[in-house]
Amino acid sequence: MTKTIDLNADLGEGMGTDDDLLAVVSSASIACGGHAGDAATIRHILKVCKARGVRAGAHPGYNDPKRFGRFRLVMPLEDLLGQIRSQMFLVRHIADEVDVPLRYVKLHGALANQTAEELAFAVGIFAAIHAMDPKMAVLALDNSEQVRAARAVGLPLIREAYADRAYGADGLLVPRTVEGAVIHDAEAVIARCLRLAQTGEIVAVDGTVLKSAARSICLHGDTPGAVDLAREVRDALESEGITIAPVDPEAAT
Repeated sequence: MTKTIDLNADLGEGMGTDDDLLAVVSSASIACGGHAGDAATIRHILKVCKARGVRAGAHPGYNDPKRFGRFRLVMPLEDLLGQIRSQMFLVRHIADEVDVPLRYVKLHGALANQTAEELAFAVGIFAAIHAMDPKMAVLALDNSEQVRAARAVGLPLIREAYADRAYGADGLLVPRTVEGAVIHDAEAVIARCLRLAQTGEIVAVDGTVLKSAARSICLHGDTPGAVDLAREVRDALESEGITIAPVDPEAAT
């Protein structure tokens, strides 16, 4: 049976590569005014998604554009939930205007890492999303607390892995502050994507072989040569008979 892999990218972050990446990926996680993005960028990306049949999702993060949402902010949970709600309201409003369904939410940067590590924190964030839209899927780092939290609050789930980020033996991403956290070797990235798609395995930095049920692979758009690498990954997967298309979420339990 032909295998299917979803390729997703974080877009609307000011990198100038959105239109090119939208010709490669099958899902677009759209920055919605927290770490990056505004009404104009959201509307443009949604329109291109509609024209090209790309699945659209929201990509909220800490409201900290100066540091691109990559630092954990200390604040009352309700204040953070207010930031997330505001970002979700903005992208959902524009999606309604341009008649594009918003299918999932993927957390950005430090917020994503924190929810991957802390179950109670992740449950609080996902419960707020569930209250806004119980049918909204979560694009979650597989084998992390994000998966458990999505299950706990009853949100549909899409399991994700990263093409160009190093993994620790615990299945979490190596912090960007650590040398080698971002993989720049195109051949290594392609080999990882093929291994994940074909065998459900990812190799951690210490050689540990991690099992992963992820069927969506994130291709970052904020690294040099990102578009060319994305095209090479897609070509390599398709050459092995793997279909690139959005994968259906696992139903809420």
